[in-house]
Parts: sequence; C-alpha cells; structure tokens
Amino acid sequence: MPRDTLTRDQIVRAAIEVLDAEGVNGLNMRRLGIQLGSAATAMYHHVKGKDSLVVLAADHVFAEIELPDLDALGWREAAAALARGAHAMIIRHFWLIPAMTTHLIYGPNKARYDEHCLAVYESAGFCGGDADQAAAAVLMFAIGAAQGQAAESGWRARLRRTGVDEEQQVRDTMAQITEIAQQFPRLRARTGDIGDDGQDPFEFGLRTILDGLDSALKGKAGVSL
Repeated sequence: MPRDTLTRDQIVRAAIEVLDAEGVNGLNMRRLGIQLGSAATAMYHHVKGKDSLVVLAADHVFAEIELPDLDALGWREAAAALARGAHAMIIRHFWLIPAMTTHLIYGPNKARYDEHCLAVYESAGFCGGDADQAAAAVLMFAIGAAQGQAAESGWRARLRRTGVDEEQQVRDTMAQITEIAQQFPRLRARTGDIGDDGQDPFEFGLRTILDGLDSALKGKAGVSL
C-alpha cells in the first residue's frame, strides 16, 4: 500500500490487530508493514515510531467502552457499567496491561472515559480529590482483576512467537501447577473446584469496592449532620 494512501487510523487499527495476536513484543514497523502490505518506512510518515503507536493504539481501544447514561442509572449502576466495560476491554486487548507499565497512556478516548468516571462519582456526592480517588480505585481494581486472563493471553502469544506446540505447553504447565498445588492443603482441596461455586470473582470484588464507597459516602453524610 503506497504511503500516500495510508492513514494514521488505518495504521493504528492494523497495529491493534498485531498487538491482539502477538503482544507488544510482536509489534514492529516491519511486521506492521507486512500487515498493511506497505513498506515499513511508510509508517513513519504518520507515526513517530513504535512507542507512539502503542500509545495511539491504547487510547483507541478505550473508545470501545460504552459510557452509561447518568440520567437513566444511579451512580452505582453507572460505576459498575464503567468498571465492567474497562475490565472486558482489557481482557480483549491483553497487551494493554504490559503497555501501561512502560508507556503513559493518554489521548482523547482515555480522557473521555476518565471524564465520565469523574461525573459518575461527583453525582454520587464525592467532591474534588475524593472523586479522583474513587474513580482511580475502581479502575485499578478492573485492571487488576483482568491481570490473570491478560497474562495467560500474553503467555500464549509468546508461545506462538517461539513456534512451540502451544496446547502441549499449556497442558504441561497446568500439570506442573497442579503438582505444586498438591503440596499445600488449602490449594489441594480447591484443585479442580475453582469457580464451581458460581460466584464471579470480578463481580464479588466490584460489589465489595462499591459497598465500601457507598459506606464512605454515608459516613460523610453522617458527619455533616
């Protein structure tokens, strides 16, 4: 694809496809050029380099999070919807977590999400820095809760890049994890039963955090009385 027919949006979307398949370590301008059928040098007419592209891609995927209607929902439902949207988005794009450890993620889509989060917590009654802290706590939980699935996706992407038998490696690793767990009574008792109680750990944690924020609001109201 000639460079004058490329757009930055095309490049960012192609980068996300590569990142979703191969992770941050699998993205480079040569690989992206192959994805787009263009010379690697053509990319530099639209983006500064890989680091800039990772930031652009990260901001782009934040646009996937649907913003709840504050007029139709209470603050708790709206906060939960934003957290679920962030959690699901990060699981879809596992590379976002390692990208966050090496890049400052910013842009209009991330700002749009942050702005709406602040509006939710301000509508609940949090003021100033308290609204910032509430929004940050819930987003950090959503990111942390996605860590396990994101790590597995990243690990699988690395296995694919190295060319090993992915499924055999997964079976061997799970067997090793099970063998280690057998040495510890509480882990041994739970082997094979994790998740069988029907309780979603993410929903449990989200509910607990929102309960805590709700309690903090009621405590402030009590003090003001």
